[in-house]
Amino acid sequence: MGYNSKKPYNELPPLPPAASVDTVTILKKTITASRALAELKGAITNLPNPTLFIDAINLQEAQASSAIENIITTQDELFKATIADKVAENAATKEVIHYKDALWYGFSQLEQRPFMNTNLFIRIMQIIKENTSGIRNTPGTTLTNPATGEVVYTPPQGEQVIRDMLKELEDFINIDNEIDPLIKLALIHYQFEAIHPFMDGNGRAGRIIMLLYLKLTGLMQMPALYISDYIIHNKRDYYTKLRRVTEHGDWEGWIIYILSMVESTAIKGRQRIAAIEALMKNMGESIQKTLPKIYSRDLLDVLFRLPYTKRSSLITAGIGNLKTTGKYLNDLEAAGFLKSEYVGKEKLYLNMQLMNVLTFRDSS
Repeated sequence: MGYNSKKPYNELPPLPPAASVDTVTILKKTITASRALAELKGAITNLPNPTLFIDAINLQEAQASSAIENIITTQDELFKATIADKVAENAATKEVIHYKDALWYGFSQLEQRPFMNTNLFIRIMQIIKENTSGIRNTPGTTLTNPATGEVVYTPPQGEQVIRDMLKELEDFINIDNEIDPLIKLALIHYQFEAIHPFMDGNGRAGRIIMLLYLKLTGLMQMPALYISDYIIHNKRDYYTKLRRVTEHGDWEGWIIYILSMVESTAIKGRQRIAAIEALMKNMGESIQKTLPKIYSRDLLDVLFRLPYTKRSSLITAGIGNLKTTGKYLNDLEAAGFLKSEYVGKEKLYLNMQLMNVLTFRDSS
């Protein structure tokens, strides 16, 4: 009998797949994707402060990854919530911040021990969902077409079955099996989503695992790839190509999709970093000319870490005391570099030009 979408897919084959994953088409795309990723990595490494823009990129990735699951918050709300003392009241904003926390947790774990396993996957999900749940252990989970209600996929059922599949995936991730890491990235992501090990949070956990795998393999040192933006704008293809692997064994179409995602987001990431670098240089020169007494490289770094800043951010950076930093920010606003806004009783200052660069999306 063939694949049945209404039956738990307990026969999900382990990796690597029987089908060829190194066709000429795949290998050609792997070369261009690898080159784009290497150029992004180089651009970040060459920054005077390589960690400077990472917080903003992570928050954008968190927002987009959550939006794929219809957890909607705006980037403006998210940036404000991250910098403000006031606790975020919007449930969606809170959940997006949890995604960012889970991503950094994963990276910190790999720094301590370069190994990915089921326990790490579970903890990532728990941080995202802010709960203590574990592997899915109740029957009846199905994935349906939201428009028609049709069951399109029934993931494996039974906690031990799922744990066994995750152990096989864990082994595949951590063992060198001579498959190009970017091709392997596509295989890993499909398998994790097909196992669907949790009641909720599978998509977001799966996307974090992709970023962690890039770290594990040394392809990226920091989570600077904005992959979920690509998926959002190619969402139908994402789900269609996942299904085609399950139903027809079309690995080539799926791998090409993931390689295209890596290439596209790496190119756009490099372009965005270049735009921020140019803006930072120009704004720095303008501040130095207009307000020479307050200009410093440390001040500029604070203004470009996230779109919003506040007095305590400047104090933490050692720029001055409460009175001095308040004056600096007010002077920057008066000169047109920043715009203030109250969140609760707290005054935040927005770098409007940085926000424009971060939120700009071209038509390509």
